[in-house]
Amino acid sequence: MLIDTHCHLSKDDYENVDEIIKNMDGYMITAGSDDKSNLEVIELVNKYDNVFGVLGIHPESVTEYSEESIQFIERNLDNPKIVGIGEVGLDYYWDKTHIAEQKELFIKQIEIANKRNLPVVIHSRDATLDTIEIINKYPNTKFIFHCYSASLEIAKELVKRGVKLGIGGVVTFKNSIKLKEVVKGINLEDLLLETDSPYLTPEPYRGKKNKPANILLVAQKIAELKDIPVDKVIEVTGKNAIAQFDLNIPL
Repeated sequence: MLIDTHCHLSKDDYENVDEIIKNMDGYMITAGSDDKSNLEVIELVNKYDNVFGVLGIHPESVTEYSEESIQFIERNLDNPKIVGIGEVGLDYYWDKTHIAEQKELFIKQIEIANKRNLPVVIHSRDATLDTIEIINKYPNTKFIFHCYSASLEIAKELVKRGVKLGIGGVVTFKNSIKLKEVVKGINLEDLLLETDSPYLTPEPYRGKKNKPANILLVAQKIAELKDIPVDKVIEVTGKNAIAQFDLNIPL
């Protein structure tokens, strides 16, 4: 079963979000990142059977969120279609002036997830070591390393403690040597498929707007790298997603 475990289905990104969803033959988990997108997540999961969601405040929004932002997330965790906290974490790529505030926000949202026994979808950019230092303090929390980009050595350590690695369209890029090594060196049982739509469109459509239906291209590339049938990739990663997010869908 094809499951896109991380996409963004905002009206700001697509002229017709409904059409994008209808063209996906499978399930999607759409991720929030701020007040506006979290509200859109709620609207979409309530409208479509094949759309689940995670709610969170992205580290880039660390100076914009309010206590009401956190309260909105907590109020909506009773919705059975909300299956985790995300996209949350650390991002030092654009701005390193609010590192302490990013860490505080990240930890706050992990602890919200723990109260509900929910998984946490991590965004980590140029902040791998700090991210790992934080998540190591929560050994019983289920984490998903969205858009994994670190080394194979770090990947091996992460999966030992149950972290799942999100693999998206970057794996199809010619210059993604490090990620290809990760896919080859990590068991399929530790990987999840994702598109990060509308970003990171896989080859041969790189440069165009991404969409959840392109998840099949990611599965095909993983199958090629591991020299296994694509149906096996779809089956195992689907089971991984169902287990990690506790999705109420048939195997």
